[in-house]
Amino acid sequence: MTGDRPDTRRAEAEYEHFVEDNLRRNYIAHFAHGMLGMTGFRILMAPTFLPAYLFALTGSNALVGVGQALLQAGAAVSPVMSASNIEHRKRVMPVALWIGIAMRVQILGMALAGYFLTGSPLLLATFLFLFLLGFFQGQQRVVFQMLLSKVIPIARRGRLQAYRNVAGAGIAALLSYFAGAWFIEQDVLGNGYATTFLLSFVLTSLGLYVLYRFVREPEPPTVRPQMPMRERLRDIPELLSDRDYRWFLIAQLFAVAARISMPFYILYAADVMELSGAAIGLLTVAFLGADTVSNLLWGHLGDRFGYRLTMILALLVWLAALALLLGANGPVPIFIAFFGIGASLSGYMMSATTIVLEFGSREDLPMRLAFSTSAETTMAALGPLLGGVIAAAFGYVPLFWISIGLILVALAIVLFRVREPRTRS
Repeated sequence: MTGDRPDTRRAEAEYEHFVEDNLRRNYIAHFAHGMLGMTGFRILMAPTFLPAYLFALTGSNALVGVGQALLQAGAAVSPVMSASNIEHRKRVMPVALWIGIAMRVQILGMALAGYFLTGSPLLLATFLFLFLLGFFQGQQRVVFQMLLSKVIPIARRGRLQAYRNVAGAGIAALLSYFAGAWFIEQDVLGNGYATTFLLSFVLTSLGLYVLYRFVREPEPPTVRPQMPMRERLRDIPELLSDRDYRWFLIAQLFAVAARISMPFYILYAADVMELSGAAIGLLTVAFLGADTVSNLLWGHLGDRFGYRLTMILALLVWLAALALLLGANGPVPIFIAFFGIGASLSGYMMSATTIVLEFGSREDLPMRLAFSTSAETTMAALGPLLGGVIAAAFGYVPLFWISIGLILVALAIVLFRVREPRTRS
């Protein structure tokens, strides 16, 4: 076989040697990028500021769902394009840079629209920027995970993600309270939400610059030959021939479908407690603070025992948090519930994005990431639309019970159908 030739083995050894020689530099670069970039994205993507902003613009649960759905719809259509664009390249950093810039332009656009537009033009511009943000976010997830897999050995990825998430989420939690209590409460620069988005733009841009400036990327010994995207899509059934990956993907779809209620957590909280700008900031602190506290646990457990276990535990925490939210009768249980939701989602995201790297070959990794991302974000796009309709017609409580049922199905599939990829034959 070609893979057994001495020149191929030598090339693989040189690749691994390059990774080890530059590991410290690349580790620090990814940590700094995650700390700054993910701080900004967490502020924007937490289930507090953006749903509250959309509700302030529209006063409609259904339109809040539309905005969230547009964000995910953009992410659903782009990952396969991204994979097809990079899997034949020996270096993916140039592509990652341009995709990262494009994402940040959309955040800046949302901020500027908030400052200079009103009424229907503001809403339409916000929806457009959300769709484009999702479009480039779907590509980023593939490209940046591919870059991570090239420069950080698998046994250290969980801890790296944990350390950067701890730092990033800790900073984001502090800034979120600051943004809620000052930017939004005081309507800084005429639109506190737009000022919050501007802060997100600055932080994410700094993180991208650090990654570009310091990462040293190896060239793999082998890459796939370039193929038209339509022809490459014909290989998807081959990816799904791996039984464990196929069942993992099904579990992932049910888990993502459970997010149907996520945009409405903050709106449900408004029915139980007074929801001022400071209160929104405090609940964002709970959500992001959980990321800070839990990520070290998720990362160490995943590196040591595998990410199937962390996914199971994350789903259990999510169930408990939703049950607490349903029974909440004041600010304290709601704060604890948001903390639990934040911890569970950070564990789920770390598990889902890391375990997929462990199924199959390195050459198929971009398409595997792309297919998983497209499947996940397609479901995530449909969920908020349906969630908005259910919330408008029946209220939040039935919506939350549907989420609980979907989480239980995902949990059962992971428990009984998905084997840990590191220990399977």
